[in-house]
Amino acid sequence: MNNMNKLFLMTTMTGTIITVSANNWISMWMGLELNMLAFIPLVKSKNKSSSEAAMIYFLTQSMSSMILLFSIISSSTGKEMQLFMSLGCMALLIKLGSAPLHMWFPEMMSKMSWNPCIILMTWQKLAPLMMLNNMSSKTIMYLAIISSAAVGAIGGMNQTSLRKIMSYSSINHLAWMMATSKIQYNWMIYWTIYSIMTIMICVFFLKYNMFFINNINNLNMSNTEKITYSMSMLSLGGLPPFLGFLPKWMVIQTLMNDSMLMLVIILIMSSLITLFFYMRSMTYMMIPFSMSINWNFTKPNTSINMMTLILNMSLPMILVMNLK
Repeated sequence: MNNMNKLFLMTTMTGTIITVSANNWISMWMGLELNMLAFIPLVKSKNKSSSEAAMIYFLTQSMSSMILLFSIISSSTGKEMQLFMSLGCMALLIKLGSAPLHMWFPEMMSKMSWNPCIILMTWQKLAPLMMLNNMSSKTIMYLAIISSAAVGAIGGMNQTSLRKIMSYSSINHLAWMMATSKIQYNWMIYWTIYSIMTIMICVFFLKYNMFFINNINNLNMSNTEKITYSMSMLSLGGLPPFLGFLPKWMVIQTLMNDSMLMLVIILIMSSLITLFFYMRSMTYMMIPFSMSINWNFTKPNTSINMMTLILNMSLPMILVMNLK
């Protein structure tokens, strides 16, 4: 990463920090705009399709920023407060890429390299989620949670592109985060653990230059690397006893305490569907004799493998420490 990209990355982080630490709507909006303008140069690369991705991001975020600014200005007059808060909630859902306002998100992900994909799936969600805590439109939130869970699960089933699979996975996880968005401690833990797991998996894809499922079959990986990848995907799906089960367990407990049984059932069923396309990406990799003709030999990275294994198997340690 060159110095210019480091500067844009720092500016992106600064914009998010301004939004999170602000105590008024206009300052939050300014932080979002700074974040958007700094992230666009990070999207562009030598690949021609990245310019299209940057344009998609700019147009989408500009439209949502206009809606958000309109709702902020209108709500300051004190008239029709609920209507304008609903508009602001919709604007933030567009920024997050939440269903049913999600169409730009997978399309943009498929046109970028892995580095900006990592930022878009993790850091770029922090500021809008923080602002969403202050919105009070329950109907829109429930619609967004249910549709994000369904779209994130069903949308990834037919995909062969790893970037699109990760984008639909991100939409599904967003539903879990929004389900406890009113409880700051819970969604922050979920966002942190989800970000760590996503970064680990995307770094794995970046190291081996993988963009499609069939790229996984063409690699002659060691058994340790196969186990590491499989555990990472199962952890991202929230399967116990891996670390990814912990945040989903917390969300389920919170929703059960609030008597939201139907929402819990929808989220759990959608999570089971996501496990299907997670496991599909590692099925052929685990077969001893692949049908692939071309083999690419790679040098294994022991430190990444060990760090990923330790991270995903840390849930029993966390439970033991809590019991003490």
